[in-house]
Amino acid sequence: MKDIIKLALRNLKEHKSKTLIISMFILFGVAIVVMGNSFLESVNRGLEKDFRANITGDLAISVIPEKGSAIDVFGVNSTNITSEIPQIPALVDLEKIEEILSETDGIKKQAKLISAQVILSKDAEIDFSVMQDDDKDIGLMDLPISMLFAGEEGKFWDLFPDLKMIEGRYPEPGTNEIIVDTRVIDNFAKTWNNTLELGDDVLMASMGGVIREAKVVGIFKPANEYSAMFQSVYCEPALARAFAELTYANSFSQELPDSVDLSISEMTEDDFFGGDDDFFDDIESDTSILGSSTDFDSILGDTTLRDQLNKTDDGSWQFVLAKLDNPHADKKLVAELNKRFKEEGLNAQAMDWKKAAFSYSGTVEGIGFIFNLLIIILAIVVFIIIMNTMVVSVIDRKSEIGTMRAIGAEKKFVKKLFYSEAVILTSLSALGGIIFAFICMAIFNSLNIAVTNSIAKMILGGGLLHFSPTPKILITTILVALLGSIISNRYPVKSALRITPIKALSKE
Repeated sequence: MKDIIKLALRNLKEHKSKTLIISMFILFGVAIVVMGNSFLESVNRGLEKDFRANITGDLAISVIPEKGSAIDVFGVNSTNITSEIPQIPALVDLEKIEEILSETDGIKKQAKLISAQVILSKDAEIDFSVMQDDDKDIGLMDLPISMLFAGEEGKFWDLFPDLKMIEGRYPEPGTNEIIVDTRVIDNFAKTWNNTLELGDDVLMASMGGVIREAKVVGIFKPANEYSAMFQSVYCEPALARAFAELTYANSFSQELPDSVDLSISEMTEDDFFGGDDDFFDDIESDTSILGSSTDFDSILGDTTLRDQLNKTDDGSWQFVLAKLDNPHADKKLVAELNKRFKEEGLNAQAMDWKKAAFSYSGTVEGIGFIFNLLIIILAIVVFIIIMNTMVVSVIDRKSEIGTMRAIGAEKKFVKKLFYSEAVILTSLSALGGIIFAFICMAIFNSLNIAVTNSIAKMILGGGLLHFSPTPKILITTILVALLGSIISNRYPVKSALRITPIKALSKE
């Protein structure tokens, strides 16, 4: 084997031009793969660290979504076309869920959560025509639309203690007080040409038509200044439930009481519109038939039940978030909890942080898929070029191969020689590619380049552009390069083995 390696190195040195061409393709290919995967690794790490520490915890529990939809802490993603904006349902068997969590080993802390989306304004009407003002250049992501979060008192801030409060205080229990993100303040000023300061009263509105007045009592910065997450507002649960439409009507189903008159359903079309014209004559001659407000109330029926069902349910929550003793055990605990929920017949599902933040992690995964697809196409092109170059090399070395065969070299020897050349060339080129990639990444990381555009931050999983190479990326890249090189050399080697001494030494 030692002699084969020496001969392989001599051959590579002798055929410098072909060796250089192949090595450059491998070097730059490896560098691109390492840098691309290192960037995606940095995005995933940053997203995971940010969301685990500040938004989703290590795992989250919600109701099981309907078919064709998915639930995360930012809303309902649905492919079902309806006229209504889908809302995150409340957890029904909350006490049983918490009991199961208390019996599960590995859960360190937990807290309940409500989330919704709102837009802030100081005017009675929200004028979206500002988006059509060419001078302002305002897009959807520039509006003071925010995620509204409300957590369980005494537990939520213990679960997520890293909020950077700039001024003010946290909302008092039972009040319509809010604390706002600095990004909300910036977008508020950009959109409405108005300031938003501590102590200001604002109107909060949802797409569902809910409007409430609130007071700004605190201003904070995101724990991660490069966070990909949308700007946010925190409030007390009672206020958040109104925007999340967590009313008693949505919390349980109830049959109509016997006192409700259903006889109207038995009336025919003639009962409504036909028959007796004297009825209409009576209306013209006697205006008292229009009746009083009491008569209208009797027509509408008793609205007490409706009013009660439209009240917010003080005990309703959409999520239970948890942090674990061992964050890396999240997948195991998710599977364990989902098995237990199914056995108990509960309408609940456990999710890891990635599924609980799918609105963001799904985008990053999509970019990763596209990148890997491009890498596969690039690899195929590179290996085809390598294969063609090696075929030409075999033709040029026809007499050399024939001479080796003539002096007694077996096919096995020739095969080992060519594969040794491929492995040596790929290994050295891959090592050069890794070194080149590390130099480029070190220079880029030292510049601390960050993007501020909200859409770009969402797509890239964060504002800071960074590379984070790992041993796994390096080892996988080298192994794939070696495997690809061996596969691309199979046809050239077969061509070399077909060369006989007589044919190789023939003048023809």
